[in-house]
Amino acid sequence: MATERIAIYPGSFDPPTNGHLDIVQRASRLFDRVVIGVGRNLSKKTVFTADERVALMQDACAKLKNVEVVTFDSLQVEFARKVGATFIIRGIRALSDFEFEFEMANMNRLLAEELEMVFLMTAPEYLFVSASRVKELVAFGAPVDRLVPVNVAKALAKKAKPGLRTGATEPKD
Repeated sequence: MATERIAIYPGSFDPPTNGHLDIVQRASRLFDRVVIGVGRNLSKKTVFTADERVALMQDACAKLKNVEVVTFDSLQVEFARKVGATFIIRGIRALSDFEFEFEMANMNRLLAEELEMVFLMTAPEYLFVSASRVKELVAFGAPVDRLVPVNVAKALAKKAKPGLRTGATEPKD
């Protein structure tokens, strides 16, 4: 019997973007099971709590039956071992991402040579989309509904400062 191909897709996902979902959808076709790991990084200031980020990702990925979303607060390699994964998925948008991911891949190989890093290039329409950029746009009241799933746009609108527009729930003039 063939071994189940399990991959993790770790990240902070604060907030989840359409770029993240593109990677998840493509990974779900490559692996039997994809476990999205929402990191609980205590040193990182986030807009959403870990539980909120899990709920947002679960809702956005609900149609993908082989995808699950959980939190983790360990090294990626420890998280992968815990869920029985042999692959770590990472999305790459630009050359700068590659440099960071290359370093991380080599460190992960040192820590757990049984794990394979799988790099998926972000679809061209999401090359410029990052969670940091989305948060910046929301802070200035710019619409983000084309950059994030609908449920995320609505959640961001609720978190936005009063009087700022996010494009998620306000009527168009």
